[in-house]
Amino acid sequence: MTVQTGHAAPPSAASTLGGTLFALALVLGLIFGLAWLARRMPGLAGMRGNGLRVIASTPLGARERLVVVEVGEQQLLLGTGASGTRLLHVLEAPLPVEAPAQPVPFAQLLARQFGKKTP
Repeated sequence: MTVQTGHAAPPSAASTLGGTLFALALVLGLIFGLAWLARRMPGLAGMRGNGLRVIASTPLGARERLVVVEVGEQQLLLGTGASGTRLLHVLEAPLPVEAPAQPVPFAQLLARQFGKKTP
């Protein structure tokens, strides 16, 4: 009876690369899967819609602006700038919220640019 004392062959470059690519695909799939799940979980959706909404914003300078923010049923006038954000006024009557304008189709914009009449 003969005993063979041999060493296992080292893994080939193709199998090492294949294993690395499989691990990378698994990690990326896990990241995207968890992101998809986080968007659909009812508990986490409430954290995104936290009751704050920007109603209007007006720039005053390079870094300064006035912002009207709606918090629940109340609207606040805030001043923002390099030194931070400050509450300037609590609005007694809320500002009217304008409905977003319907976008103009690209074909109409292009026709206007070239002076053609649109139907």
